[in-house]
Amino acid sequence: MSLATPFQNGPSIKTIRIACAVVVFVLSLALYEWTLAPTVTLIDSGELIVAARSLGVAHPPGFPLYVMLAHIATLIPIGSVAVRVNFASAVFAASAAAICALLLVEAMTTLVSVPVIKPEKSGARGKKTKKSNPTTTERIPARVTPITVVVSCLLSGLLLAFSRTLWSYATLAEVYTLNCFLILSIFLLMFHWRRKSLEARVVKKENTGQQESVTKPVGVGTAVPARSGISTEQEQVDRWLYAAALLFGIALGVHHVTVGLMLPALAVLVFATADFRFFASKRLLIAAAVSITGLFAVYLYLPLAASQSPIINWGDPRTLQRLLWHVTGKQYQVFFESLSIDTASSQFAAFLKLTAREFGPTWLPVGILMALGGFISLWRRDRVLLWFLGLVIFADVAYSTAYEIAEDKDAYYLPAFVAMVIAAGFGCEWLINKLTTVYAASNLEKPVAILLVILIPGAALAGNWSYDNRGHYFIARDYIGNILATVQPRGMLLTRDWQVYSPLLYLQTIENLRPDVVAIDINQLRRSWYFDYLRRVYPETMKAAVDQVDAFLEDLRHWEQDPDLYQRDLMLNQRINTRFFDMISAFVGNHITSAPVYVTLDVAANRDGADAELTKRLASAYQFIPQGLVFQMSQERNFQNPPVPNLVTRGLVDGTLKFDEDDVVTKKVIPVYANMLYNRGRYLAVSGRHEEAIEAFKQSLLFNPTFSLAQQGINESANAIRKSGATKP
Repeated sequence: MSLATPFQNGPSIKTIRIACAVVVFVLSLALYEWTLAPTVTLIDSGELIVAARSLGVAHPPGFPLYVMLAHIATLIPIGSVAVRVNFASAVFAASAAAICALLLVEAMTTLVSVPVIKPEKSGARGKKTKKSNPTTTERIPARVTPITVVVSCLLSGLLLAFSRTLWSYATLAEVYTLNCFLILSIFLLMFHWRRKSLEARVVKKENTGQQESVTKPVGVGTAVPARSGISTEQEQVDRWLYAAALLFGIALGVHHVTVGLMLPALAVLVFATADFRFFASKRLLIAAAVSITGLFAVYLYLPLAASQSPIINWGDPRTLQRLLWHVTGKQYQVFFESLSIDTASSQFAAFLKLTAREFGPTWLPVGILMALGGFISLWRRDRVLLWFLGLVIFADVAYSTAYEIAEDKDAYYLPAFVAMVIAAGFGCEWLINKLTTVYAASNLEKPVAILLVILIPGAALAGNWSYDNRGHYFIARDYIGNILATVQPRGMLLTRDWQVYSPLLYLQTIENLRPDVVAIDINQLRRSWYFDYLRRVYPETMKAAVDQVDAFLEDLRHWEQDPDLYQRDLMLNQRINTRFFDMISAFVGNHITSAPVYVTLDVAANRDGADAELTKRLASAYQFIPQGLVFQMSQERNFQNPPVPNLVTRGLVDGTLKFDEDDVVTKKVIPVYANMLYNRGRYLAVSGRHEEAIEAFKQSLLFNPTFSLAQQGINESANAIRKSGATKP
């Protein structure tokens, strides 16, 4: 059956395919545009926007394809630069959902148009009860009608579009929607190659009238003739395979880890379609060469971009060594060193939790149930596809449970969620066929189809709306605005908080907000490339501390070459740390003579974590005075009345936006507001300003109603006021 073949005088599969894809794309893009973030957001968005705008090098592995495509989006003169890049994510996500619908059509067309092997039945003692012909085939017995195809494809496409994870990244600047689109496009090309390969064999067999010996390498599913040599027609079909290989190589230029994890599943699909001979043929070499060509072509961007000294040149990958370090994510490999059974089990538990909420409310798991039904259906009808989807999930989950990361953990599971959505499409088809077969006289096909396509994506839409609607998401913009409102002109801000530094980087660089503030990320000071950036944007600061900077860089460059040496040699370890602290002390000491210096909470309150020694050193030389969301460092130890902070907190605690308990806003932003207001209260209380302290404690409780220390502070200040009143004559 070709794509132009109609269903009994109905619409052709080609027509259905195009219509489904268009409907899914339009509805998805409309939803994403409606819920699009109006400005920069948290995590990596600020840094990625700056890298895209300046054609720079983003954090490892660099995401060259994403940076180039996002750069094109920044050139569109509509809205702010942040909105342009955010909308690019929406386009990628809507395209991914549309490709998912196309993929379902392709997979179902394969079921209809290609024969399958009929399993041999055995007697009680394992003997065949009937002599079977190994070439005997039968058509799929299930009714694949236009209604089932349309509903299944719409359901899968919209379910993916409305899923918690894809939708959340479709409204902000991130790489994951493009990555999802590319993975699904690779799947589509491979599914199309599989169908065309099998159809070509069936046609040849029918035309020649010759029987071919049939093998069954993977489960019960596609017929795989054992043949030698490749026909001209097969060579034409293989163009789809080579296109998928090229796209695979190019896709490695976005999020190469999750793309690479698809290799086992793709290998099984190739094996089940072309037999083991494929892996010993020139076809494999051609596919590999094409893929490697795409890989090298896209990553060639990194050294070329670095050679132009862009504003963001993370890792400075101009040399082969630095390029390899950057692409392989050398700085992040520490996350694997702490792998343990406890870590893996907790990560797997987190995956189960994410899955439970992915397609709607946890109390209405219709999407997950439909996916389970799809896997059962595929077990009976196409085990090759079942193994394919199963390996996608297994490889993705196995890797992600071993990689301990917090903020964007859900994005790493996108391939697994995609596999579930594909299975849900088959579950939908199975359910419609089952109900219409059982209740044949009731004419239930259309009502059931309409109910499913409304209920299942609708449950995801309703369940995820309050979490993924970022139409009024000003969290990051207000966060930085509140901080900068406290910082005096030409002030210095030291931070270890990426939720501060990343959006600040965008707002200063692109929107020219408070360029007078000298903002330094202490964590990035451990990367030699960062000093080129600092010399470019803060030349006076770097010149004033040139001796301390040069001394630290001497050790830092040696450490980058051989970090284990500094672990083994305690003297070297102590020296590099001492030089690191001396350099930061020089930054502060030089700057505080002409303008104030501020530190964020993660620096001032870091008593026993990384860089705790730095905090102790600064605290011994300066007083930390709470000023809004930061601390001002003062050489004087007397009380300095902090001004009342005028905080703008749109959507943070007013109930207009909803956040999961593992959301970065819940875990890292709201605690800063609550703790800094508490610190203000403590500072005022110690100085006897109890009325003002109580007000600060109450404001702290607005952000964290269960903050026991703030409540305790209220009680203590209230008692102090009562005692003071009792002692008055």
